Amino acid sequence: MEFRIPLFQIIISFFLVLFMAIKSVRKSKARNLTQKLIPGPRKLPLIGNLHQLAGPGLLHRTLRDLATKHGPIMHLQLGQVSTVVVSSAEMAKEIMKTHDIVFANRPFLVVSMITTYECTDIAFSPYGNYWRHLRKICTEELLSAARVNSFQSIREEEVLNLIETIKSNEGLAVNLSEKVFSMSYGITARAAFGKKCKNQDAFVSVISEESKVNSGFFVSEFFPSLKFLDVVSGLKHRVEKIHGEADRILGNIVNDHKESIAKGRKYSKGHTGRSG
Repeated sequence: MEFRIPLFQIIISFFLVLFMAIKSVRKSKARNLTQKLIPGPRKLPLIGNLHQLAGPGLLHRTLRDLATKHGPIMHLQLGQVSTVVVSSAEMAKEIMKTHDIVFANRPFLVVSMITTYECTDIAFSPYGNYWRHLRKICTEELLSAARVNSFQSIREEEVLNLIETIKSNEGLAVNLSEKVFSMSYGITARAAFGKKCKNQDAFVSVISEESKVNSGFFVSEFFPSLKFLDVVSGLKHRVEKIHGEADRILGNIVNDHKESIAKGRKYSKGHTGRSG
């Protein structure tokens, strides 16, 4: 998936936080006197290194070029957010394995706060007893060998559908990334709902839109103290709308399951009565 940071959003962010200039510069000077930061490219006041990530190039290539110049571990100041970028397998192992608990938590961003009910899911909840309890549920109820094997027919059917789709478009360009994502969502939805349902396609569409929002660039994420940016930019309203639609669809799916269960019990009782 290509990811670019629009230059015009960087410019807008610069003017939105202009009034913080004096305060930011003073804090930056005080911090530089008291601590030694990891080496990194020179930064501008207010926006830090954001301007170096903007432009026509892909983000991962830009970071690669910066790492080639400044080393496998470098410091970037992204607005108000101090960021460390690691570009070597050895450093990544130290962070992801040796010191994984230290780096386990994720920032509380507006998108994750809204879509996961204030970061209460396994992906965004803080490390602790609650997160360990969620992991235990996932390990025992969702990711056990027996449970994974029970979904084998679903995986095989969805993969076959993907192959047939590609085959039917022989000689034409196919967006493979889009098709693979669609297949993954289809497998997940069928595994979660137990069967194909009338709301499945709508739910997959909403989740896809939610993923796009999660992976997007938003000025407010780099200036967390300026919470009004989420409202001014329309981000909060957009995320709330997507989340509301997802809740509505899930509510319909749950109600359909309840009706199916009730009909099954009613039929079972009636059938037993006649047999008696």
